[in-house]
Amino acid sequence: MSSSHILSAYDEDLQYLTRRISEMGGLAEQMIADSVRALVNSDGALAQKVISDDVIMDQAEREIGDKAVITIARRQPMAADLREIIGTLRIAADLERVGDMGKNNAKRVMAVQGSTIPRKLARGLEHLSELALAQLKEVLDVYTNRSVEKAQSIRDRDEEIDAMYTSLFRELLTYMMEDPRNITSCTHLLFCAKNIERVGDHATNIAETIFYMATGAQPVGERPKDDTTASVGAINE
Repeated sequence: MSSSHILSAYDEDLQYLTRRISEMGGLAEQMIADSVRALVNSDGALAQKVISDDVIMDQAEREIGDKAVITIARRQPMAADLREIIGTLRIAADLERVGDMGKNNAKRVMAVQGSTIPRKLARGLEHLSELALAQLKEVLDVYTNRSVEKAQSIRDRDEEIDAMYTSLFRELLTYMMEDPRNITSCTHLLFCAKNIERVGDHATNIAETIFYMATGAQPVGERPKDDTTASVGAINE
């Protein structure tokens, strides 16, 4: 966060943006956790709550966008202050997309109701979501303290989630090949797993934005990736 300004109203504008990002972050975490719980337990009521919460996320992003535009117009920020506001807009967009991932998973709860999810697959989804949510929580903490080193560290750890997603992808394909009756439910679970993996990508986006907000530069090098699902089932010559 930038240092104090002569106009206290300016600081209040920036504090408002910071507070709203924190609120969005908390709701995004809750939506993902609830969507996985609803999926594993076939809880239609909880799934409906997640879907309803997405309206709150969308409204929060719009409010942050409106406040950012007004602040830029009134205060004409430069350098670190301008990066602060632009970064807030980027992070709000990523958090809104995380909310969408939760909503999309919740919508699939009805589709898999009535079919038993094998405990191994359920545990795989839970483990994947735990990794993604841990990364999201950590990056939101970094948003508060603006640690460049921790932001870089989070960016460099995205491959752990990718590897877990690839493993779960393989397991789902195995269940589908073993029994064609599993194809429909496992297809829905594949989409759910991909949504959770995308949460990690958005957390990485946020880490890169925080790095930019703090330094004025983009992180050096490509993101580490370990998603090999594109090659699963390929024939090796």
